[in-house]
Amino acid sequence: METVIEAADLKKYFRKSGFSRKAGEAVKAVDGVSFTVAKGKTFGLVGESGCGKSTIAKLIVGILRPDSGRMVIRGDRDIVFQDPFSSLNPRMTVRDIIGESLLIRGVEKKEIEYRVKEVLCMVRLNEPGCGSKYCHQFSGGERQRIAIARALVRRPGILVLDEPVSSLDISIQAGILNLLKDLQEELGLTYIFISHDLRVVEFMSDSVGVMKDGKLVETASSREIYSSPKHEYTRHLLNSIPVI
Repeated sequence: METVIEAADLKKYFRKSGFSRKAGEAVKAVDGVSFTVAKGKTFGLVGESGCGKSTIAKLIVGILRPDSGRMVIRGDRDIVFQDPFSSLNPRMTVRDIIGESLLIRGVEKKEIEYRVKEVLCMVRLNEPGCGSKYCHQFSGGERQRIAIARALVRRPGILVLDEPVSSLDISIQAGILNLLKDLQEELGLTYIFISHDLRVVEFMSDSVGVMKDGKLVETASSREIYSSPKHEYTRHLLNSIPVI
């Protein structure tokens, strides 16, 4: 099976700022991380806040550059952020938000219109007049669908999903997760799925990496992680899942 993401010994450090005695010390956000992701599969990243998950997301999409290590990406990629309301321009219509990246790249107007309609249908927001509305006229779940459409409009093969449902009500989350699964099957997408919610990661992922303090402490298939975890920290995370 073709590998489309390959990370080898990735490192990304930041310097602490301020006037304390620790100012200038290195924060090892990503510290020697290695993993691969096959085409059409989902690699889940779990761990507590501050463990380095979102830094890896930014390295994959090119927002950050690694200090050292090797990152190979085979195909275009885009990202869907946690909070759709803060990531969508409230002064732009949905049509303009989704088509903006194509406009910047000089795509013709007719092609932009076609692609915007195409992705709105994909995310099931194809009611008449939808494209001329503004984000505040939509619910949280609908705004996340708009964010997904924006990421899809350039037809990437890889999507980085950084906590894509954590800001949504539980009643809305299932609809977004099922939509993402349907899109993956229809388009052959590869996902990096980042979340602190282990139940969501189990539902979405083929393989899972468990992060702690900038390191991947365990990587295995989703089935292995959830049925027979090897690392003490993985067991700790699984034991902390609330019982409903």
